[in-house]
Amino acid sequence: MSQHRTEANESRRGERGSVLAMSALGMLSVLLAVGLGIDVSRFYLAKTELQNAADAAALAGVSALNSSAVGITEATNRAVQAMNNYDFNQQAVSFPRGNVQFAKNLDGPYVSEASAQTDPKDIRFVKVTTPDSPVGVSFAVSVLGSSKNLKASATAGFSVPINVFCNWIPLSVIDYDIPMVPGETYTIRSGPGNKVSPGNYQILAVSGRGGKDVREGLASGVDLCAEAGATYDVDTKPGVTSGPVRAGINTRFDSYQGGTVNPTDHPPDSNVKENITYAQYRNGSPTQAPTHTAVPGRRIVIIPIVKYAEYDQGRNQVRFNRFGQFFLQSKVGNGNGGDIEAEYINDIVVAGKGGYNPNGGPANNLMATPVLYK
Repeated sequence: MSQHRTEANESRRGERGSVLAMSALGMLSVLLAVGLGIDVSRFYLAKTELQNAADAAALAGVSALNSSAVGITEATNRAVQAMNNYDFNQQAVSFPRGNVQFAKNLDGPYVSEASAQTDPKDIRFVKVTTPDSPVGVSFAVSVLGSSKNLKASATAGFSVPINVFCNWIPLSVIDYDIPMVPGETYTIRSGPGNKVSPGNYQILAVSGRGGKDVREGLASGVDLCAEAGATYDVDTKPGVTSGPVRAGINTRFDSYQGGTVNPTDHPPDSNVKENITYAQYRNGSPTQAPTHTAVPGRRIVIIPIVKYAEYDQGRNQVRFNRFGQFFLQSKVGNGNGGDIEAEYINDIVVAGKGGYNPNGGPANNLMATPVLYK
């Protein structure tokens, strides 16, 4: 009996050593799996950050395209700047301009900045690829190595023509049933001698009926999306309202008077040279730099176009016939007079905000918004 017990005990002691070895191997495997999971999670986070940076850079680049060589340069500048805004865990990232490419069609071929500048007219897409970014491996070095290189790419381009327009200014261009000619100048706000109807000077009471509302709307655009021929109507704003009109429009030319507006909330355009054409502005010559931090494209504005018959005496409601894009040629002068004239643009311009409603009004083939495609 005792002999059997002894043999059984010896057998169990042998099993204990085997279980200990298996437990050690199992624990090592668990730790390796946990470490691998942590490293893979870090890879996903790093990849997401790179992808977000690439997406932002591509969208920023598209926003600068304007059918000119200068637009290609500015698109590259904006893409590089947007990429550099990401700190990537506070590590410096070298993003070369060569990683920004351009194409006329979504499926390419994509070419360099220099090649795109030679034929910029129909460039509609920007592709951004981040450089290889090494991500260190903390736990699963034996499996994955000491680091892994990650990168991301994004392609953005013009949207389809839009028919929902946002960020437009509360003035109106009058349609006298004469076709509008690209490159011609049109009055977008009349002074006292050229009112469109008794009491009306082409100002719209979109955000409110006060002078402050007009000033803010002209300085930044109204926070309202609208469609041509939509079912709602817009009130006119009777009165000359020369002071608020001047203060609002002139912010785009780096002019701030009376302390009612400031360059932080309403930055100037990057080129404040007056009395130039849109072609000159688009091609960057002649140019005049503002004294405050600038935002390119501030002199390009979206304005509703209203039929002349819509205007009546005093305050009344008008309906938008369509929207157009215009280039502000000069700031508003002092005094109660001052027609504001702007050039009608016929190039495709990124409007910045807007969209497409399949059940909405007619789209404008010259306006688009930046869209992330892939």
